Amino acid sequence: MHEQSSSRRRRLSVGTSTAALSLGLCLCAGQLISTPAASAATPVVTAAQAKVKLTPTVKTSVSTHTLAYGKRVRVTARFFDPKTGKVITSGQIKLQGNRGGKWTNWAGGKISKNGNATLSAAPHTAVTFRIVRMGTGTYKVKYSQSERVTVRNTGARILAEAKSHTGALYKFAAAGPKRFDCSGFTMYVYKKAAGKSLPHKANSQQHYGKAVSKSAKQVGDLIVFRSGSYGYHAGIYAGSGYMYDSPHTGARVGKHKIYGSSYVVRRLV
Repeated sequence: MHEQSSSRRRRLSVGTSTAALSLGLCLCAGQLISTPAASAATPVVTAAQAKVKLTPTVKTSVSTHTLAYGKRVRVTARFFDPKTGKVITSGQIKLQGNRGGKWTNWAGGKISKNGNATLSAAPHTAVTFRIVRMGTGTYKVKYSQSERVTVRNTGARILAEAKSHTGALYKFAAAGPKRFDCSGFTMYVYKKAAGKSLPHKANSQQHYGKAVSKSAKQVGDLIVFRSGSYGYHAGIYAGSGYMYDSPHTGARVGKHKIYGSSYVVRRLV
């Protein structure tokens, strides 16, 4: 009888232990104690995740917002580490310009040891500039603020446009862009380079702009030759006694010696 009771107790104990283990529990020293829950899986952090790129801050300046034609403008940016606030003293940079809604690269270089990212350009028309620091292992690509630069209409700009048509053949009543008569040439150049509208007739053109004495004429001034008071030929002063014009049938646009002294000078820019 005693042996049977003892055997029965052993069977119950084994059954209880088995049931407890199946429920994640254990019996220790007469107490029911839960087993620890399975620990959450430790996330795996890749090298790329461990090293997150920083986005620099930036300050931008330009040497001038209004530029004379033919001159250069300097655009400077300084990039800073967002954590330390210290200037970044390395990295490749590009100067980008926007005309007509599209950004294009104008120049490239490196940030100097003192942290200045400076590049320059000589735009012929108004343009918006920015400097971009290329991305590296530490920093993301960063664009500076945009800076608008306008170009003043000057005699040099007029002359450059006139010169660009050298070799164009004369054609009566033509006003470009491939063929010109004399007043058609001056009309086209002033409209293209300075936005100035002139009539297609030399006699009428002599009444436009500001009257200037012959001795005070400057590059880019309009010259209208006259017979009496009638204007019959027009050209653009090129300096040192020369002008750009479209002379006559069979001739081409070019730099020619000013002939005679019967002319008036008009300044349109």
